[in-house]
Amino acid sequence: MNFKRLETFIWVATLGSFRKAAERLYTTQPAISTRIAALEEELGVQLFERESGKTLLTSKGQELLPFAEKIVFMSEQLRKRADRVALLSGILRLGVSETIVHSWLPQFFRELHKAVPNLDVEITVDVTSNLRTGLMDRSLDLAFLMGPVSEPKMENRELCSFPLMWVASPDLKLPKRRLDLEELAEWPIVTYARNTKPFAEISQKFSQLDELPARFYSSSSLAACRRLTIDGIGVSTLPLSVIADELKSGQLVRLDTAWTPSQLEFTASYPNVPFNPVAELAANLAVGISKAYSESPDN
Repeated sequence: MNFKRLETFIWVATLGSFRKAAERLYTTQPAISTRIAALEEELGVQLFERESGKTLLTSKGQELLPFAEKIVFMSEQLRKRADRVALLSGILRLGVSETIVHSWLPQFFRELHKAVPNLDVEITVDVTSNLRTGLMDRSLDLAFLMGPVSEPKMENRELCSFPLMWVASPDLKLPKRRLDLEELAEWPIVTYARNTKPFAEISQKFSQLDELPARFYSSSSLAACRRLTIDGIGVSTLPLSVIADELKSGQLVRLDTAWTPSQLEFTASYPNVPFNPVAELAANLAVGISKAYSESPDN
């Protein structure tokens, strides 16, 4: 049985589109149609039908899909057992939260290149909500994001966590004692983008104050948040990996506060169907590297 036809069957079923499957497999839509037609003829069944412009599995297609997924999965496992992972090539479409960019991502790429030297990587740096969407629509193969992604057919590997700390420019001359939220709220709160978990937690906490509402300067760029804080625009809560150099140089000072947001919990998340050996390998590398990073005395 032709392996490419089975792989094509899985991708069309997953993406619900011959066109999207062609884009994912770097071929043409007619080629996808030919493979599916050949597989249907070989099996003697119809796998797909069109309804309201959508490509849907027939009842027989739904019945056969798990068998195709298992065959492709076992084939990839066989290749792994034969130690041919290093010979893999192609493109890994990787989504990354910016917090990871400022921490262990360079070491991850060094190790990935050693393990899969023929691999190209397309990197997307974005907020978790957008990375999650990329995983769901299969425009990303793997993402390091604030997880887990609680969806069927999604694998989540636990990565390290990042505690947050309140910081400010010494030019603000904030008192060197424990500060209440009311005192922090006298300044703009420079923080994560509005469609993120940290922003939701911070804004909800400040909404409980009896004083005037806090002002938020939110951004999807942690580098922008750091710059605004250094320049004394407001106070900010950021992970150490983003501001370590500025704390050492004295451009920023750590604040003693009565409340700090929850630490950021990250996962390496990827679709486990269709099976992608490079995504699995990269996720395993990320787990080991993030663990070593979190255990380092410098972090």
